[in-house]
Amino acid sequence: MMSASSSDRERVQTIVDLLDDRYGKIDWWNAPPDEVMVGAILTQQTRWENVECAVDRLREAGLLSIPAIAAASPERLEEAVRCTGFYRVKTRRLVALAEFVVHRFGSTGAMDLMESDELRQALLSVRGVGEETADSILCYGFSRNAFVIDAYTRRICACAGITGTDAMLRALFEGALLGQNERYRLTHAHIVEYAKEFCSRKRCEECSIRSFNG
Repeated sequence: MMSASSSDRERVQTIVDLLDDRYGKIDWWNAPPDEVMVGAILTQQTRWENVECAVDRLREAGLLSIPAIAAASPERLEEAVRCTGFYRVKTRRLVALAEFVVHRFGSTGAMDLMESDELRQALLSVRGVGEETADSILCYGFSRNAFVIDAYTRRICACAGITGTDAMLRALFEGALLGQNERYRLTHAHIVEYAKEFCSRKRCEECSIRSFNG
């Protein structure tokens, strides 16, 4: 893996501090493990508002749990998650993840007994679960020190002049956050909020982070 420079580490720390000053403590994805796992699949290639719609529909249908999804017909799941787009693919991924949990662990409670690295590798073995999805489940569902690298994180880092693999970016943020899960959660939330405020609206000239790349 490419090693990070001292300037990269300083820039990441500056990003963390700037965003913390800007947004402070915000409520972000506080949900039971089952709901986080479902949301982590549904959020792939869609907006969070669509995920909230699907989660509400799953809850109303009594399907917002891993055992319920494993036992449900694909048609019922598809109808509930249609609003997220790619609903047939996401249904297959939800079922694959739910069956994996039920058959291998029995429940999400048993998953929580595993070491983080082992649990991450187990999640990555499920079809449709990539690194971003696995780390989201670990960080938000099981309160583990796994920092989520997504498109927003890559974009903000690139604007700050930080380039590298996802593994390198993850190591940089984890080094800055001192093994505190609450800070992992908040910093990822801050990045998403900042990117929605500036990147998504193409407010590049107002972006403070661009000045770090000098």
